[in-house]
Amino acid sequence: MARWRNIKQGKTPRKNIENSNFTISYPINRIKAFITDTFMILMPLLYIVFYLVMGSREEFSEEMLTGWIYIFVPHFCIVLSFWFFKSQTPGYKAYSIKLVSSDLSRPSIFQLIVRYFAFILSTSLIVGLFLALLRKDKKTLHDLISGTMLIQIKD
Repeated sequence: MARWRNIKQGKTPRKNIENSNFTISYPINRIKAFITDTFMILMPLLYIVFYLVMGSREEFSEEMLTGWIYIFVPHFCIVLSFWFFKSQTPGYKAYSIKLVSSDLSRPSIFQLIVRYFAFILSTSLIVGLFLALLRKDKKTLHDLISGTMLIQIKD
């Protein structure tokens, strides 16, 4: 209770994210990181499922729902592992981006799961991605839903 009183009276400065020592990731770096992650994580999974698991693209097209489940379950596990243990995917690391919670702490597993599925929603509603261009804090729809954000880190 004393801490709140001190903050209210101006004796203790509030933690202000805008004045903190970091910069929010630029949308162009996010796009580059997404393309990098697509080629490093998703493309090998597609190849494995198309040719090793299903046998051919024709068989994949016949059993498309099963094929997409074979792709998205490992993709979900891989991306979630990168986010949980390193706060970075290979694309994020290449462009010096780090995933943090809105209060600059490490995101919870729940926030990461919500972010993954909200990203699918945000991408399918292309407007969700363009929010980063319209907002001052450069957050996308999946950032807002999950309570996370991407920041640039200094190497």
